[in-house]
Amino acid sequence: MISTRGRYALRVMLDLAENENGHYIPLRDIATRQELSKKYLEIIVKDLVQAGLLIGASGKGGGYKLSRRPDEYSVGEIIELMEGTLASVACLADEKYDCSRKSCCKTLPLWKEYTNMVHDFFYQRKLSDLL
Repeated sequence: MISTRGRYALRVMLDLAENENGHYIPLRDIATRQELSKKYLEIIVKDLVQAGLLIGASGKGGGYKLSRRPDEYSVGEIIELMEGTLASVACLADEKYDCSRKSCCKTLPLWKEYTNMVHDFFYQRKLSDLL
């Protein structure tokens, strides 16, 4: 399940893409438009800035803007940044996970296919597709 962190991060990114004007956009404006808590968004945008998906500026005229064009972001990279891996089971989520049944697991191909479908679904969609 995608949590509010992942969903709200996507909404923030989309809001910035929709309202891009060459200037930084204050977080309070995004929070108001998206009807979300500014305090919660502060935590989310901090992670987005640290990952290089957003550029932030403080002070008068400060706020946030995208670091790239909307067509250069995949939905998958935004969601995985906020949620972690999209893998459906532990043995696919962590290469170091030691499963004694990996060599004989009859369900592993099913989980691999499902994980690949989810990954491809989100990574084939760009932020610009949602505009």
